[in-house]
Amino acid sequence: MSQWKQIQQLEIRLLEHVDYLYDDNFPMDIRQGLSSWIETQDWDTAANEESMAGVLFTNLLSQLDRVRSQEQNFLQRHNMKIIQQQLQVKYTSNPTVMARVISTCLREERRILSSACMQEQGPLERSLQNSVAFERQKNMDSRVAIIRGSVQLMDQAVKSIEDMQDDFDFRYKTLQARESSDARQNPEMMKQEVTTLQAMLNSLDFKRKEILSKMDDVIKEIEDLMSSQLNPELQDWKRRQQIAAIGGPQLTGLEQLHSWFTLTAQSLFQMKRQLDKLADLIVKVTYESDPIPLQKPQMEERVKYLIYHLIKSSFVVEKQPCMPTHPQKPLIIKTGVQFTTKVRLLVKLPEVDYQLKVKTTFDKDLPPGRVRQFFILTNNTKVMDIEDYSNGCLSVEFRHLQLKEKKYINGTKGNEGLLSVTEELHSLSFEACFTVQGLTIDLETCSLPLVVISNVSQLPGGWVSVMWYNLLTDEPRNLAFFGNPPRATWSQLSEVLSWQFSTFAGKGLNKEQLSMLGGKLLGQHASCSDYQVSWSKLSKENIPGKPFSFWMWLDSILELIKKHLLPVWNENYIMGFVSKEMERTLLKDKEPGTFLLRFSESHLGGITFTWVEHGDNGEVKFNSVEPYTKNRLSALPFADIIRDYKVISEGVVPENPLKFLYPDIPKDEAFGRLYNIQPSKVHPYITSTLIPISQLRSNTTTTPSSCQSPEPPMTPREFDMLSEHLCFDINSMSSPYSE
Repeated sequence: MSQWKQIQQLEIRLLEHVDYLYDDNFPMDIRQGLSSWIETQDWDTAANEESMAGVLFTNLLSQLDRVRSQEQNFLQRHNMKIIQQQLQVKYTSNPTVMARVISTCLREERRILSSACMQEQGPLERSLQNSVAFERQKNMDSRVAIIRGSVQLMDQAVKSIEDMQDDFDFRYKTLQARESSDARQNPEMMKQEVTTLQAMLNSLDFKRKEILSKMDDVIKEIEDLMSSQLNPELQDWKRRQQIAAIGGPQLTGLEQLHSWFTLTAQSLFQMKRQLDKLADLIVKVTYESDPIPLQKPQMEERVKYLIYHLIKSSFVVEKQPCMPTHPQKPLIIKTGVQFTTKVRLLVKLPEVDYQLKVKTTFDKDLPPGRVRQFFILTNNTKVMDIEDYSNGCLSVEFRHLQLKEKKYINGTKGNEGLLSVTEELHSLSFEACFTVQGLTIDLETCSLPLVVISNVSQLPGGWVSVMWYNLLTDEPRNLAFFGNPPRATWSQLSEVLSWQFSTFAGKGLNKEQLSMLGGKLLGQHASCSDYQVSWSKLSKENIPGKPFSFWMWLDSILELIKKHLLPVWNENYIMGFVSKEMERTLLKDKEPGTFLLRFSESHLGGITFTWVEHGDNGEVKFNSVEPYTKNRLSALPFADIIRDYKVISEGVVPENPLKFLYPDIPKDEAFGRLYNIQPSKVHPYITSTLIPISQLRSNTTTTPSSCQSPEPPMTPREFDMLSEHLCFDINSMSSPYSE
């Protein structure tokens, strides 16, 4: 079943999250109309390769043409034409943005499907997706709109005061011109005119005080909005960016923040202009106890202060540093490898006085005692520009940054610290300065902490450091974090581990699988969700009796699934983390030939299967094949191994002992769709097939016997028996493990 069809079968609560994914950047009409085609394209790669993204964008437009031409409904055809035109405007000049949007949507769909399989959401996900957050955003929309409306009304009030003052000024100057003659000829009329002017001045004074009072109220409202809601919403978005970076729910809300920041800034800029107009008014008419010269300077300073801090806080890292070669593992940088990052201003500004240049600096204000130091090898300054596909926001993307480690005298780096390379945290800073409407504003922001590696073998250690940091702190730049890393509860950690599987393997872990993992990591404490897991326990200490840590073991499994087991994993056929003891308990009462798939506990990145047999005397036997690792799976797909697996034992015809996938699914029914199609036999050559073979020695014990594959050379008798019962010339068979 396609991913989109699975999405449509979700309950309403989850469908609301799906609805939140789609907007004008990627309309749901396209997802619906091109669902099959979209799911077969490699959007992850295209998001980081402009040429591939351009090809996919062109193909998408062609697919839309095809679907539109087949559409019978005139209104639907019209809507699809409009959508197609909008996409061309947004993405023609930068198709990688489109690829990134679609890749993110598909990944988030998979995460939602994965969460649907779990009985309940984890604590982090619950905190990010709740009705309180949605209500808070609605309230924010309402407050911003009310402020905007109030400022618009003040524009009319200032215009009314201006008209009233012009009228007063005209009558006052007219009276002045005829004052000497009228005072002698008609003193009563002169007195009446002075009374009228006094009434007009009183009214003008009242209106001036009224508008200043309203301005004061609006300024207070904006101050409260920024401190109590806008800044917390920004911090909430930054926290969600951290969670999204380590595989959590898709990061959304930036466009909403952009709208709130821009509307608030527009209100402040408009109030500044209104205050300037009030200042112009007192040039023409002022009087004793005039409120404008008394209150205007202080108000203007408050407005400037708010503008300054609003714009300063709106300078954010939209895309955290990431190597295009590892798009799903941001915040890890390898020396000599290009990485990308993007900063953005959330305020749509009036015209600035000059080009807004952004400069990047690596490890600014480095903590004392840091041994390794780096510098940016490539151009580190670029100019911000208005994005064609955005609502006029200024942004800049650095696409070709590279790091180089500083050389040390005599080739030595001095005494290495107590922290490992992957525990050293670094940061990338961004600085800019510009002037807008007479205000000079210094901008500065920084990336989340980075891990710098010099070899890809350090990637697993770097990634677990990134995970641990962003799981446990919302501090934007605590570079000394691993000097004394905090502990995580098992409920926190298990949720993030499940995200790794949904991100890299397409399907997260269910409650049973997480319970098995907890048992392996925590032993008797696995049932306690609040049990505190140390950093060392996860990533540094070896599993008892093994030469590797829990994280190295789990990361190797993720790599194995991603590269060799994805179809089998996504069909829920791999039980995964069951122990040998539990394996025997599950299989002992099953039909002979029932088998289950689990990851090896003794090998890094290995998968094995165990099947059950029943002897004539009722004795139960368990057989486990030697784990298949990436080297062996590169030669033969795992589903084909299940199909073609043979066992040779003395006096027994070679046969496939695997009959039923646990609990009772016929093998071919489970894996049939995943088998490679056998080659056609119409050509003149003798076809050859790679057959996985194990030699099973006689064993009368009830403990699992290890079936090693491949075996040492067979005896002549075994060779003749195998040749007789296989449908190909065994001499033509090449070993799948010869590489």
